[in-house]
Amino acid sequence: MESTVALDRLALDRDLHTLQQQKQIWEILPVTQKIDLLLETRHLLGVHADEWVRLCVEAKGIAPDSPWVGEEWVTGPWAIAEVINGYIETLHTIAKGRLPQPNNVCTRPDGQVIAQVFPSTIYDHLLLNGITAEVWMQPGVTEENLANEMASFYHNPDPEGVVVLVLGAGNVSGIPPLDVIYHMIVRGHVVMLKMNPVNDYLDPLIEAVFAPFVRAGFLRVISGGAEVGEYLTHHPEVDEIHLTGSARTHDAIFFGTGPEGEARRARNESLINKPVTSELGGVGPLIIVPGRWSKADIRFQAEHAVTMKLHNSGFNCAAAQVMILSDDWDQREEFMAAVRHVLRELPSRHAFYPGAAQRQREAVAAYPQAETFGGDVPRTLITNIDPQSNNPCFSSEVFGTVFAQISLPGKDAASYLRNAVDFCNQRLMGTLGASIIIHPKTLRKLGPAFEDALAVLRYGSIGVNIWSAAAFLIPEATWGAHPGHTEDNIQSGIGVVRNSLMFDRPQKTVVRGSFYPFPRSWLHGDFNIFPKPAWFVTNRTARETARLVSGLAVDPRLIRLPAIFALALRG
Repeated sequence: MESTVALDRLALDRDLHTLQQQKQIWEILPVTQKIDLLLETRHLLGVHADEWVRLCVEAKGIAPDSPWVGEEWVTGPWAIAEVINGYIETLHTIAKGRLPQPNNVCTRPDGQVIAQVFPSTIYDHLLLNGITAEVWMQPGVTEENLANEMASFYHNPDPEGVVVLVLGAGNVSGIPPLDVIYHMIVRGHVVMLKMNPVNDYLDPLIEAVFAPFVRAGFLRVISGGAEVGEYLTHHPEVDEIHLTGSARTHDAIFFGTGPEGEARRARNESLINKPVTSELGGVGPLIIVPGRWSKADIRFQAEHAVTMKLHNSGFNCAAAQVMILSDDWDQREEFMAAVRHVLRELPSRHAFYPGAAQRQREAVAAYPQAETFGGDVPRTLITNIDPQSNNPCFSSEVFGTVFAQISLPGKDAASYLRNAVDFCNQRLMGTLGASIIIHPKTLRKLGPAFEDALAVLRYGSIGVNIWSAAAFLIPEATWGAHPGHTEDNIQSGIGVVRNSLMFDRPQKTVVRGSFYPFPRSWLHGDFNIFPKPAWFVTNRTARETARLVSGLAVDPRLIRLPAIFALALRG
């Protein structure tokens, strides 16, 4: 979808000139004034939240009374307000002359430092009870020097300031604003936000919500297609670039297109002479660890698996694309039958993102036996792929409705898990997010071997009994690729976003949830009170629940909680 917005060089030049003039002012602006700007922005988000969601729902072809409206609340107003709250808490601490403190810091036997970061507030404990998150640090970070690896902008700011061009994503409405807030608050940048043509209908609302930053000359929001993007990426008054999208988009910007672009990439000869950070998706794995599951377990985890694929019609950079099962799991076929049942019973849904039909056709071209389950771009299941093959589902992000499945050997859970981790690390493109579903009894049996598997798994976000995309919603978590990619082999990108505790050298975030939803969890001795999540594609009350949760994030008051709990339990 190409934008109809014409290239207006003079207007773009004026915007960039304003940002250049204001970047040093933003650098030295007192922390208390930044808090005030965030508080006003959060208030304006609440004012415009209903209109924000309405526009997204219309653009994506979702019925106004559909539970799937809840997705737009979760990944839009809720996610943005939660991140704002996280930064406000951190800035309050910095204003007092201190650094933000994780809940607990420990060191693994191999020397890797882990900071427990979530839950941290009473609302976390009540609203997302049973979910925890840790940030694992890069090698070289120790418990003793961790404080020196946090919030570097606030004790060592860039004296000249930075104008960053943020090239926003088109699939999830919260991503562009969240990238903007990260670069402003954590990195100390002023921002030119160029929206993706797919969702640039949000431009006026983003300007209205972020009006305090726009008025002060710290932010500009613009629309436009490839011509506008090309002009800005090469503009001398753009100091840095951050983009969310695909590896293909990154390479087109960095090296150019066509044979010449491929030749430059082979030589690692960039067209861009400024720093570039990126979040680029990839092929997300879902590892199902074998165990003895009840029928209720199988049904719930089948809904969980399908959610990881079909949330937002499958247009998620963190979507699970390859489901990995054990050859030796005697419930494998029963689980796959439940997955098919969930795929079959879901209503049809519009595939709003450009190119989805073509990507689906390409993915199934070599698999005429692929199963389809309706929709204008069919929900597609490709099973029993040879893990030793060069299947495109391993090497390309389909970004749509295609769910692939393989099986790996393993005489027990430990050997299977080692094989699954090796497969993910060596065969799948990208390192953004990986999810693992494992029964509590199997988890206890594996003991330290499971933690060792997490340490080896090279992904920026790992979900244990929860979709790895949960890290997207947790302000204290980090979101981005596993460190180590290079511009000529970009995979899932370079750098992180979110990160309200402002770790300078994070490696990955590990989010953990419960294998059981409340109230069934209590029958198994897991005393969390977290029911079926509002982001499940099968949640019946997601629209109302997510709207109320968003209201709580915008205006945190305990009196709002009872209504949320009552709705959530009916999901």
